Amino acid sequence: MYKLIALYKKPDDIEAFDAHYTDVHIPLVRRIPGLSNVTVNRCTGTPMGGEADYFMIVEMAFPDEDTFKQAMASKENIACGKDIKTFARGLVTLVTAVS
Repeated sequence: MYKLIALYKKPDDIEAFDAHYTDVHIPLVRRIPGLSNVTVNRCTGTPMGGEADYFMIVEMAFPDEDTFKQAMASKENIACGKDIKTFARGLVTLVTAVS
């Protein structure tokens, strides 16, 4: 499994962030060709009871690297990239991973 992982810092306006993410961004993400699964994880803290460095971690899974590369070049993914700049500029870090 090949993954794109989005690590989001806590936004200033959580309600506006959540509304945009749920109503606009996730529907765009779900249109990316080759996407097998999306898992949205809300961070609740650290094991020692402190505040987590991230507000939300989202995993987008693809069956293999070739499918991932094709998906990243798709017009649907380009639309996601443009959208993320409208509500999460400076809040998101993207990484790839293999599981």
